[in-house]
Amino acid sequence: MSSAGATPGHLVWRLAMKWRVAVDRALAPLGLTHAQYVVLASLLAFDTPPSQRELADFTGLEALYVSKLVRALDAEGLISRTRDTVDTRTIRLALTDRGRSVVEPAVALVGALLDRLLEPLGGRSGDRTEALSREITALLAVPLD
Repeated sequence: MSSAGATPGHLVWRLAMKWRVAVDRALAPLGLTHAQYVVLASLLAFDTPPSQRELADFTGLEALYVSKLVRALDAEGLISRTRDTVDTRTIRLALTDRGRSVVEPAVALVGALLDRLLEPLGGRSGDRTEALSREITALLAVPLD
């Protein structure tokens, strides 16, 4: 099947798989998987330590999967898990110093990979990339469940 006959869903799937494999390969020397990277890098986006639920919502990952990833990353000393002082059922997550030292070079590596991917569209700040980002954002807002 040529890309001309592929459905948008098929193309989204192919691009997502291409990206995941490329990121996994790039991060392997750092000892991270793509999913672990997503959790660690996402923690950089929060001003205050998020709950596991907030992190799951932010990443789009299933809460149970985030819980599994968080336990493993905590065991490796990359993140810390602490009980919320107000709601003790809630666990707050934060990068440790070791986690930060691992994720910062990973962010740079993935950023360089993203630059390569977006080059045909004019780079990260190109008009075509910005238009694509708006379109993908609109698609992500469509409820499917």
